[in-house]
Amino acid sequence: MARLTKKQKEAHSKIDRSKLYSLEEASALIKEITNVKFDASVDLAVRLGVDPRKANQMVRGVVTLPHGTGKEVKVLALVTPDKEAEAKEAGADFVGLDEYLDKIKGGWTDVDVIITMPSVMGKLGPLGRILGPRGLMPNPKTGTVTMDVAKAVTDVKGGKIDFKVDKTGIVHAAIGKSSFSADKIAGNAKELIDTLVKLKPAAAKGVYMKSIYLSSTMSPSVQLDPKAV
Repeated sequence: MARLTKKQKEAHSKIDRSKLYSLEEASALIKEITNVKFDASVDLAVRLGVDPRKANQMVRGVVTLPHGTGKEVKVLALVTPDKEAEAKEAGADFVGLDEYLDKIKGGWTDVDVIITMPSVMGKLGPLGRILGPRGLMPNPKTGTVTMDVAKAVTDVKGGKIDFKVDKTGIVHAAIGKSSFSADKIAGNAKELIDTLVKLKPAAAKGVYMKSIYLSSTMSPSVQLDPKAV
């Protein structure tokens, strides 16, 4: 096991492992124990009492974080010419169609989100092997396949994120930056947690929210009290 640095030891010493923290306490503590020289991401990990292998227990959705993600999101709008002006005005970083499809075929994926229209999805099908593993394939369920391109771009730029439970039953999501105030970190985390509660599958039995952890890049994690949240 790698040895902890002096800063890492100091961070660990500030966490009471026997305690389950409130969201407000955890948010303040994460800011205190984050000592990297860059604006670290703050992440939330929620272990759910579901079996993702069963379709009726899959948890997936979108949430708009009230205080944004703190990250500059690069958006590609794959749209027909009549929608290009709309996408550009809404703030899309890249707008077009065939030229960007060709770039993606060549391996270009330097974007965070791709938004497109239902009529274009047929052209994207063959690119699934490139976009799928990177989480870039547009999906109607996440609002990235729509005729209202402007709203989709605005939502993504404003802090909309999508999430999906992984095969171990955990939802991971970046919900802000360490430069955020503790109140903003807590507010974003609560919005995601509230959304997960609303999405509880009817087939899920027993305890739904098994554990919740808050952490930042390279920091130890802080365990929250699910009941308090």
